Amino acid sequence: MSELDRIKWQQRYREDSYRKNNPVTLVAEWLPKMPPGKALDVACGAGRNAIFLAAAGYRVDAIDISAEGLKKAGQSATEQGVEVNWIEHDFDRPFEFDGDYDVILVMWYVNLELVTRLCDCLAPGGFLVCEEHLITAEDVIGPSSDDFRVAPGALRGAVAGLELLLYEESIEIGEQDGERVASARVVAKKP
Repeated sequence: MSELDRIKWQQRYREDSYRKNNPVTLVAEWLPKMPPGKALDVACGAGRNAIFLAAAGYRVDAIDISAEGLKKAGQSATEQGVEVNWIEHDFDRPFEFDGDYDVILVMWYVNLELVTRLCDCLAPGGFLVCEEHLITAEDVIGPSSDDFRVAPGALRGAVAGLELLLYEESIEIGEQDGERVASARVVAKKP
């Protein structure tokens, strides 16, 4: 991620313009089917999914580029009485993950090489849950650059070594804002 991206996210969290507190719907829907244990939230932002997993009893590592986002996440976790291991890191640089995660989340952060690498960090029976903005010619919200969207079928290819439990590409009306969102979603399990 470029330094300009880091600055953009630092500013958004500093201005408190990113206020989503509830977990991503995909995560909430699949939580009852996922194994308990250790979880990783990649590009966690202000921590809404990491906190949700910690409240459900997971030991959570949560990584993001933004110190401001992690600060907000830490405050929210403290207020909710949960512990999360917050890690500041830019994925343009190498990172050694702990292995054997029972759950790995990648929400709205496009790095398909990283997603493929994370498949190897799952414990047997572990779940990878990922949702990305999808490239489309339709009028939808989200990034204007295709650099921050996935091509149709690309997310499926990134998890090719896992058992697909869910794969969807769709354009839907957003739950909170009522705007159209194009997304690719995958839930996959390590055999």
